[in-house]
Amino acid sequence: MRIGREKVVLFATILLFWVLLNGTLALDSLLVGLLASFVITILYRDGFSPFTEFRATPAGFWAAGCFLLYFSKELVRSNLKLAAIVLSPSLPINPGIIKVRTTLKSRMGRLLLANSITLTPGTLTVQLEEEWLYIHWVTVEATDIDSATAQIVAGYETYLEVMYG
Repeated sequence: MRIGREKVVLFATILLFWVLLNGTLALDSLLVGLLASFVITILYRDGFSPFTEFRATPAGFWAAGCFLLYFSKELVRSNLKLAAIVLSPSLPINPGIIKVRTTLKSRMGRLLLANSITLTPGTLTVQLEEEWLYIHWVTVEATDIDSATAQIVAGYETYLEVMYG
């Protein structure tokens, strides 16, 4: 079995999360973490972690920071918007599933896009299929693909394109 960069990155990522979640570097906890990380790395042959396809350039790191700020802004904005909807006596919702397109080519870029949309209140990625995402939107504001893509996807793609391509 060949040990490639992807496997090392996956192993290190899993172990890092193990240590962070356990909050200790005690020998017994670390040994269990090493064993679990090793087994998961062996069983998961694709070596898929957030850093696998990441472009480790200054522009990539800058885009990652900007992405986190953008996501945080969207998270707060969406929470406030959804809270206003829920607190409104008329409950002004217009739910529906819309189809949007992504220009991202990397698997990880698409996965992060889909998860970022899902983590933002009021939207839920139902399916990711090639360049298409099907999103449940609590208040459908656009039904055509281009407008919905511009409203939901475009902001995230700006940074993910630099990070992952």
